[in-house]
Amino acid sequence: TFAQALAEYYRRLGRVIKTIESPRDMQLPDDVTQYSKSHATSEELHDVLLLSRPDYTVFDEMRDTRDFELYADLRLAGVGMIGVVHATSPIDAIQRFIGRVELGMIPSIIDTVIFIRYGRVEKVYELETVVKIPHGLREADLARPVVVVRDFLTGEPEYEIYVFGERTFVVPVKRREAAYLSERERRIRSEVERILSRYLPEGEVEVEMVEENRTIVYVSPEAIGHIPSRGYKKLKRLAKKYGVEVEVRPRKW
Repeated sequence: TFAQALAEYYRRLGRVIKTIESPRDMQLPDDVTQYSKSHATSEELHDVLLLSRPDYTVFDEMRDTRDFELYADLRLAGVGMIGVVHATSPIDAIQRFIGRVELGMIPSIIDTVIFIRYGRVEKVYELETVVKIPHGLREADLARPVVVVRDFLTGEPEYEIYVFGERTFVVPVKRREAAYLSERERRIRSEVERILSRYLPEGEVEVEMVEENRTIVYVSPEAIGHIPSRGYKKLKRLAKKYGVEVEVRPRKW
């Protein structure tokens, strides 16, 4: 399995590796301690792992609430955790944590999600918490902590998770194609490109209209430092003029 390969890789780097399994079926060298959930309680596993302080613990696999709580507690205690969760999609794996741990703590527990299908890595996500107006909402007073799920390779946001009222929403964030932009959005994009064209060569800037009130400007890491403070001030005035959020990010592709 992929988890077994990771355990062997970290072992070759000289790291201390332990596993939690049920049943205990991973084929690993004798110097990797393998614990079985069938022969110990969650509390006993918790105490043993915190006392021994391994570099990484492979949790294969998480099924019920007690498993998720044990994984979260060990991760927050500073133990490197590799968890195996069965799900039909990567966002479904993340949703299995919702309700079991506080929403704002999820990025501290899960920093990377690797989705494997048919033996191939199909998707990789990274998670972060930001304070923003959730996707699809417009009023400034609706800003709140939002868990943003991004594609690891491109940095593109694909989902937002937030609490509204008493419900937790998982909202897909779709990239808006140029053909579907309103006249106002076309004007905003044009002005952003015009401002940055004074400081950056052609091809270094990509403007994405994520939604009506949010614009992301992707700039190559080598060129982002060439934008002077007055350039950011002009973007800030533009954002105020149109009532939108303009964010400059280094692109990852």
